[in-house]
Amino acid sequence: MALVNENYLKLPGSYLFSEIANRVNRFKKDHPDADIIRLGIGDVTQPLPAAVVEAMKKAAEEMGRPETFRGYGPEQGYDFLIEKILENDFRPRGVELGVDEVFISDGAKCDTANFQELFGLDNILAMSDPVYPVYVDSNVMAGRTGTVNGAGQFEKVVYLPCTEENGMKPSFPRTRVDMIYLCFPNNPTGMTISHEELKKWVDYARENKSVILFDAAYESYIQEKDIPHSIFEVEGAREVAVEFRSFSKTAGFTGTRCAYTVVPKEAKVYDAKGQAYSLNPLWLRRQTTKFNGVSYPVQAAAAAIFSEEGKKQVREIINYYMENARIIREGLEKAGYKVFGGINAPYIWMKTPDGLRSWDFFDKLIKDANVVGTPGVGFGANGEGYFRLTAFATRENTQRALERIRTRM
Repeated sequence: MALVNENYLKLPGSYLFSEIANRVNRFKKDHPDADIIRLGIGDVTQPLPAAVVEAMKKAAEEMGRPETFRGYGPEQGYDFLIEKILENDFRPRGVELGVDEVFISDGAKCDTANFQELFGLDNILAMSDPVYPVYVDSNVMAGRTGTVNGAGQFEKVVYLPCTEENGMKPSFPRTRVDMIYLCFPNNPTGMTISHEELKKWVDYARENKSVILFDAAYESYIQEKDIPHSIFEVEGAREVAVEFRSFSKTAGFTGTRCAYTVVPKEAKVYDAKGQAYSLNPLWLRRQTTKFNGVSYPVQAAAAAIFSEEGKKQVREIINYYMENARIIREGLEKAGYKVFGGINAPYIWMKTPDGLRSWDFFDKLIKDANVVGTPGVGFGANGEGYFRLTAFATRENTQRALERIRTRM
């Protein structure tokens, strides 16, 4: 008899965004004439930059000629892309990394879900609440979280509440923890933290020999000065942190798939006897065993992001979405809603009106305004009573959605 991995049975009935899609499809079936505007899932609407498309075409043509054809590439990525990443994303910020400390992948979602495989099941896990659900769900699948309690939280997870009282930033754990998930700019709240605040987390991790799993997928959306784009801008972070980056929202690669993870050689984990092991060769071993790498045309396309034309085109895309974020944020504020984020991130985190529960507001919004967002409780118990809207729609749909909310809600 084949036995199930019973950890999967502890998961919610469906992944958050699958549940949203199911509800939208049911609504459309019952209301076939409804003009639905989607501000829920964080998928982009602007096409790939022209420089990226041209690079991908050229690379695809190379694959069609015997003299330039490429088969399996290095599982950790081609040096030509990694060198561009180091030159543009880190050295200008005073961060020096080795080529062998950057690992190209097909998505930050995959990497944040898979990286936990390097850690023992007895590690004490801490994460923000609300939080991107993949962090929690992947650890549930591994068997690290215990069972869920009546509040919808897992018994072995240390939750770090993000509340209005603490500025929607995670509070420090009151007990020692081993694995710490941080995401800034934050998904779903859109909030950021300062160098000084981030240094406190690094200092905590160094003191407790913890590891920070730092999701920086939205760093390119930071508009204000003096906000860290990388955790490695903080002294000592190389000893205790891993960083995840993505081209999905930065350059429209949601359907193209390319990202990277930075694993410094100094970052350590320990065995039961206290012997230290570098995470870098462990991740390399995992990737070479389970991953065949990102295709050459996609990596060539990603490298084009860092050309002069590519940088200009990517900045135009980011500015487009951040203008959408401004429209949403200011429109909601004028309509009387309390909002967070939308300044250094493409997400707007709003408080639901009249004490409505998150899913109740979802149903009301789609029914009355034909607009789709994401219920805050889907990101954790502390997201109840809040709602996330994204800035990734077209300008026209963003403006139409705000007008509907203003006049119909």
